[in-house]
Amino acid sequence: MSPAPSTQPAPSLDVPSARRFIEETWDRSIVPTLVEYVKIPNKSPAFDRDWKRNGHMDRAVELIAAWCRARPIQGLKLEVVRLKNEKGEERTPVIFMEIPGRDSNDTVLLYGHLDKQPEMTGWSDGLGPWIPVLRDDKLYGRGGADDGYAAFGSLAAIEALERQGARRARCVVLIEGCEESGSFDLPAYVDHLAPRIGTPSLVVCLDSGCGNYEQLWGTTSLRGLVGGDLSVEVLTEGVHSGDASGIVASSFRILRQLLARVDDPATGAVVRDFHVQIPADRLAQAKVVAEVLGDEIHSKFPFVPGMRPMHTDLVELVLNRTWRPALSIVGMDGIPPTASAGNVLRPRTVARLSLRVPPTMDAPGAAKRLKQLLEADPPYGARVRFDYEKSGSGWNAPAMAAWLENAVGAASRDFFGKPAVYNGEGGSIPFMGMLGEKFPAAQFLITGLLGPGSNAHGPNEFLHIPTGKRLTGAVAGVLSAHAAARGA
Repeated sequence: MSPAPSTQPAPSLDVPSARRFIEETWDRSIVPTLVEYVKIPNKSPAFDRDWKRNGHMDRAVELIAAWCRARPIQGLKLEVVRLKNEKGEERTPVIFMEIPGRDSNDTVLLYGHLDKQPEMTGWSDGLGPWIPVLRDDKLYGRGGADDGYAAFGSLAAIEALERQGARRARCVVLIEGCEESGSFDLPAYVDHLAPRIGTPSLVVCLDSGCGNYEQLWGTTSLRGLVGGDLSVEVLTEGVHSGDASGIVASSFRILRQLLARVDDPATGAVVRDFHVQIPADRLAQAKVVAEVLGDEIHSKFPFVPGMRPMHTDLVELVLNRTWRPALSIVGMDGIPPTASAGNVLRPRTVARLSLRVPPTMDAPGAAKRLKQLLEADPPYGARVRFDYEKSGSGWNAPAMAAWLENAVGAASRDFFGKPAVYNGEGGSIPFMGMLGEKFPAAQFLITGLLGPGSNAHGPNEFLHIPTGKRLTGAVAGVLSAHAAARGA
């Protein structure tokens, strides 16, 4: 390993030395620990109602906390914080770390999460959600890139500075266990920890994506989400389809009619109720992304032969993914599998809807409007109900300060060898909107490892290890630049 921490203060980061240390740390320590982490089925509470009794979340917390406690970072304090909700039930735990600054009294908050999405079907032979497989610089399995690596990457970046005695701000690291469920436990922890968090001038989030594995990608916006169940009931029990069809309307056909109120079945375009005006700077960034990625914007997806993307204009595809609403049906009830499907007109169909809304749209308001659209004047007088279980507003980054833009550009060149690129993300990170409201003066670096083919939430999810190393180095570079800019 690299030599012990320097006793002489260093004004900035020695990039070659940091790169060597980070690569060694990933190879010798981070990857083996992530292998053990992948084995743990610590599904988010929305997908494991008995998470506390099952103990998987606690196993993941213990694994990550033990690794972090062992890091030789002067003054590191780690606490596993456990709060209870209004019903006296235990909330998902949070790992909270504090590291004093070196020649800087400013504060940086680094964020990630350790809970995982459910298994999903379709994994290739030899792969599985809880089966870690190292192959071609990739670690396959659920949760490594989304985003179990965040705690390890954050501390490795800080330790790289520590070993050189480089200036850096006070750092607080917050790793939650509820992000994949909409972070419903997190506000209570943020309020509880507010005196210890302080007022960060920089927030670093490692739960986002990258357009390729060749550059540092900064996330400038995140879409919001409205999720819920649309239920259509037409009968009190199933009846012979030969007897009833043509007299009783199919619950599935009514469902199709209702969904058409939200998006055009021919184009996928969502009604104007859920659109916003796209800011000029985000339009300009979308054009750059289209130029940088080209056809990789759509070719990264596993299309079946003959399938085409929804638009031929690459800029339109970028905007569709980042600033326009989109409706997906992610689950259904009331429909038997084909192997056991009799000739029965079914009494009920339930669809779980996932409506991505633009970054600046008020998601609770969008949820109310969606409910109005779906429940008004039900066809044939059917019993129609939309129950939204969660709604989370998106986030649009504040204008980037010159020092941060320069720091991100330098970090990308130092550790990736190419310029940085800025893009919006189609997914949601509820914590970002929360922090944006709480710390309006803070700057944000939102980035991550979810690049082409990594398939977060789906089968064959992987973490691209070389990018993990480079991204860790880039975070160290930005922390060093932050101290220089804010500590003067």
